[in-house]
Amino acid sequence: MSKTICLPELGEGIEKATVSYWLVDEGAEIKEGEDIVEMVTDKATFNVPASSAGAIKKILLREGEVVKVGDVLAELE
Repeated sequence: MSKTICLPELGEGIEKATVSYWLVDEGAEIKEGEDIVEMVTDKATFNVPASSAGAIKKILLREGEVVKVGDVLAELE
């Protein structure tokens, strides 16, 4: 069963962010809470942690792409 990692609520009325840098590659085993991707908004740079443990099955958005809150960033196995 696949799980997904989505862009979480960012607060302060921020509704989108840009993928800056992936900290993991497809196939990597990750732990819940481990930072997996760096995101940038016009106000801050932050890391998104994994919402659950697993292996990165597929990265859906590449560096430089704009993501809305709730959009799926990656799929886990």
